Amino acid sequence: MNLATLPDRRAARAPHASAVADDALNLDNTAFLDAVMRAAAALRSVGVGPGDVVALQLPNRAEFVVGLFAAWRLGAAVTPISPTLVPAETAYQVADAGSRVLVVDGPTDAEVPVLTLDELAAGDPEPFEPADNADDALALLIYTSGTTGRPKGVMLDHANVNVMCAMVIEGFELTEADHSLLILPLFHVNAIVVSTLSPLIAGGRTTIAGRFNPDTFFGRIESTRATYFSAVPTIYTMLAGLPSEVQPDTASVRFAVCGAAPASVELLDRFEQRYGIGLIEGYGLSEGSCASTGNPLNGKRKPGTVGIPLPGQEIRIVDASGAPLPQGELGEVIIKGPNVMRGYLNRPEETAKTVVDGWLHTGDIGRLDEDGYLVLVDRAKDMIIRGGENIYPKEIETVAYQLPAIAEAAVVGRANSLYGEEPVLFASLHADAELPIERIREHLTASLSKYKLPVEITVLPELPKNAVGKIDKPSLRKTLTAART
Repeated sequence: MNLATLPDRRAARAPHASAVADDALNLDNTAFLDAVMRAAAALRSVGVGPGDVVALQLPNRAEFVVGLFAAWRLGAAVTPISPTLVPAETAYQVADAGSRVLVVDGPTDAEVPVLTLDELAAGDPEPFEPADNADDALALLIYTSGTTGRPKGVMLDHANVNVMCAMVIEGFELTEADHSLLILPLFHVNAIVVSTLSPLIAGGRTTIAGRFNPDTFFGRIESTRATYFSAVPTIYTMLAGLPSEVQPDTASVRFAVCGAAPASVELLDRFEQRYGIGLIEGYGLSEGSCASTGNPLNGKRKPGTVGIPLPGQEIRIVDASGAPLPQGELGEVIIKGPNVMRGYLNRPEETAKTVVDGWLHTGDIGRLDEDGYLVLVDRAKDMIIRGGENIYPKEIETVAYQLPAIAEAAVVGRANSLYGEEPVLFASLHADAELPIERIREHLTASLSKYKLPVEITVLPELPKNAVGKIDKPSLRKTLTAART
């Protein structure tokens, strides 16, 4: 299906049915198409055309979805940028993606052409035919950090996005009666695929809830009569911890999705028992277009697992040489299917290491149980997941090493009851160097988003090393564990 034509088809089929809403807008299908046409004209006025990249740096609001479809209408791709990034991080992504234009909702000093939301809405809505996007045309550039410390662009083409949405629609049995309440950030592929594109393709609708607030969340459920939502364990922890007098009407909700980080069996059970909403825990990566496994909606759900492969995908557990391991044995999780990315933008060597013979090597450790359900035992070696946000220690360490006084730097995750994990920095200084911890904190704050900042910084005479002389992160983690007991 050509995603660029979806607004047209929805408007032709049901002109007054709801499409996308947020805290300020409520667009029916006709108004949605008009907004997309205006935005596409505005983008075209600054030179956007087939093969270009449009950078969207917007908070959760309906205009993000409008901008997404406007870019596709012109044959362009979209790279979503987190509004929380500092200017240096934004500039890097804009440049690395080769963005033709940056769409923002506030002041910016970007070095590329900029469109504001007012300008996006002021385009000439004169109809023009949407681009006929080929399956292998780039649709999304989702940036994810890696072991190099620099974020890299995951290239998802239109075939990737289409097949991923089809899997979600089939797996969750979505129909035109479904109404997604979107609470995750729209710069995440989960929010784009699960909470936006899939319900719209199925004929349903999406309401964008804006910034998540546990005190108002269930009121939004009751007022919208949403049928499902997708969230991370931190959000479910907040909701499960609401005062006992909070007794919302959740009858409209068919299910909720839990992903992005491991959730305890106790949390899943506590939430479901309290609110009567079945939690479907799943697993996936941006490199796999969003999701690769999930517990069945209408079938055996196994808490403590992330479910079975979605239709059309294969999961294997392999050893260090890539050889498949028997059921029950621990190894690396690899994934194969039409949802696997085209590769990392301008990084052929990293692509070749990550996608081998069509198999996506995740770096995650797990096993398949007797029923074929995936059990994750560990994640990629160093990654920290704080409230559903991936934090890569190497990126923080790279910034720390910019300070001349720092000889060694290591970031590890510390357990946190609300966010799951939080980053902690250990550092040592060069001989005779002096560097106050507050100076380190100021330096990191200038270069990193708030969620990436270490919650604690410790300067040691020397960092522990393993037998081959590398910094011994397991030892540092044990130090943190011992300090909390």
